[in-house]
Amino acid sequence: MASPADCLPWLPGGFMVTVRALLFWALVYSYCAICACIELLKLLWSIGRSPGKTFQRIIRENPPACLSDPSLGTHCYVRIKDSGLRFHYVAAGERGKPLMLLLHGFPEFWYSWRHQLREFKSEYRVVALDLRGYGETDAPSHQENYKLDCLITDIKDILESLGYNKCMLIGHDWGGMIAWLVAICYPEMVTKLIVVNFPHPSVFTEYILRHPSQLIKSGYYFFFQMPWFPEFMFTVNDFKVLKNLFTSRTTGIGRKGCRLTAEDIEAYLYIFSQPGALTGPINHYRNIFSCLPLQHHEVTMPTLLLWGERDAFMEVEMAETTRIYVKNHFRLTILSEASHWLQQDQPDIVNKLIWTFLKEETIRKRE
Repeated sequence: MASPADCLPWLPGGFMVTVRALLFWALVYSYCAICACIELLKLLWSIGRSPGKTFQRIIRENPPACLSDPSLGTHCYVRIKDSGLRFHYVAAGERGKPLMLLLHGFPEFWYSWRHQLREFKSEYRVVALDLRGYGETDAPSHQENYKLDCLITDIKDILESLGYNKCMLIGHDWGGMIAWLVAICYPEMVTKLIVVNFPHPSVFTEYILRHPSQLIKSGYYFFFQMPWFPEFMFTVNDFKVLKNLFTSRTTGIGRKGCRLTAEDIEAYLYIFSQPGALTGPINHYRNIFSCLPLQHHEVTMPTLLLWGERDAFMEVEMAETTRIYVKNHFRLTILSEASHWLQQDQPDIVNKLIWTFLKEETIRKRE
């Protein structure tokens, strides 16, 4: 078993290492400045066109009814002894059944797994977590509290607090990054791994340095390195950026997808419009450049990678390359008409593919 500290990088001393580090951080902050200038121009354009609308914000005091829909499960809380943080999650299915733990991406929260909570509760204890800093989970104020080793340890501690020593782990987007790392660092805790629209972290870090197109698509990683300005840009025009992420032609759910309802969108707006609600999620990204690349890479459990080919943020070529890091059964399925928000976009297909993978693995074990 590798601890999070073992999985994450350690660089020896030396002149060349220092030079490379300086060049690396020069690249990071140069691109950060470029992204910030682009966003500033967008802000000035919005102010010029409609200054009143630019700074308009609706106060959302009451959550929409969909967040308390009993068919999705029960709202629960668990406090982790070591960190002292209280985590919020929604659980469906009987206690004692095998655990299916769901990790959301950005800018999402437990609700992004609503279709899976309903689907898999018949055979699993399905737990959709609000990650550290998101939704009703505690949000530490210091940026260093969102380093990857903290996020990995959170999942281990939550698993133990729920009374389990292993789970079937599913992650999407940033939650997929965490799921890969948990599988690498704590392989004995993950019986099966399913990741949605995020490649193996080593594939991502190698690919982004060689392909300028992916560097551009990942521009928000760099923009998020700035203090407070990214949070402010999300609030412009009553969280227009957040709405567009899920609904626009370029980044939103595909034409043939399961569109978000007005109430679904309002659920996201309610969660992220609360005071300070964006800082914790964005802090996840503010530590990433000091935590990658990895030292340990191999994934040893059966793995399913699902990918929406119309992903506006991740190039599909990374999906196939991920295969080389999985030292067990690996299945990749690419859905041609699906977006980045795959489990919300094509829930029926995604659920069917997950069921097929789980049943295949059960049969394979018996044989």
